[in-house]
Amino acid sequence: MRYCTFRPNAGAAGAAGSSQVPRDMPGRVEGDEVVGLEAPTLLDVLAMTQPPGGGPRYPLADVTLLAPIPRPPSIRDFFAFEQHVATARANRGAVVPKEWYEFPVFYFANPAAVFGPDDDITYPEGTRALDYELEVAAVIGGDGQIAGFTAMNDWSARDVQRKEMAVGLGPAKAKDFATSMGPVLVTPDEFDGTHAVMTAKVNGEERSRGNLADIYYSWPEILAQAARNTRLYPGDVIGSGTVGTGSILEHNDGRWLTPGDVVELEIEGIGILRNRVI
Repeated sequence: MRYCTFRPNAGAAGAAGSSQVPRDMPGRVEGDEVVGLEAPTLLDVLAMTQPPGGGPRYPLADVTLLAPIPRPPSIRDFFAFEQHVATARANRGAVVPKEWYEFPVFYFANPAAVFGPDDDITYPEGTRALDYELEVAAVIGGDGQIAGFTAMNDWSARDVQRKEMAVGLGPAKAKDFATSMGPVLVTPDEFDGTHAVMTAKVNGEERSRGNLADIYYSWPEILAQAARNTRLYPGDVIGSGTVGTGSILEHNDGRWLTPGDVVELEIEGIGILRNRVI
């Protein structure tokens, strides 16, 4: 199943023909249509023990897809691809710390700065090294397990990040301004999170290519660490971390993003998450 959160475009009418169209709605993508679901939000759908009934149907061309969970309760972004860690550290003369192999680590991102597919991303003040990060994210359901997967871009201000991490607190303001997700949330019966070709393009040029199969820690290991000594809630987002080659930082070529750039992250089996920097 392919869940989404969507907004009917101006003038769009569902099968019911109602003039009172909700602004944002949870839905299910079926071919070239979106079926509205009988629930307030997709977060409510994920918390249900049984899928809700379907409502009005809309042509996919007549809706705008939003982030599947526009305001998640929390975002934990892990650091689970060895190649990304090793390459990024090698570029500054360091190696992967032995502690990285003991358990998966993560940081908390800002759930109030979530963007969806085709949203514009404002170039953040205070950086000259804006980067994309090619990731898969899992979203938690009502049973505390993975309800589905989506594409995720953990936008990063690398020069700010270097200064923050020199202080010893890890990335904070360097990641605070934007995390984009979408276009849909694919349930584990269709996408099990074990393998998928992952690519990133900037202005149509492929800059990154990796595979989800290269993840060092499994999703059960990642979830166990996320839930240790706490509780996971429906709608919580769990990022995989950046796949190998999945950021400009790894290429070490200084080709940072600039206003006007269009970044497309494609996850085989999920779709394309596209954003423009303005």
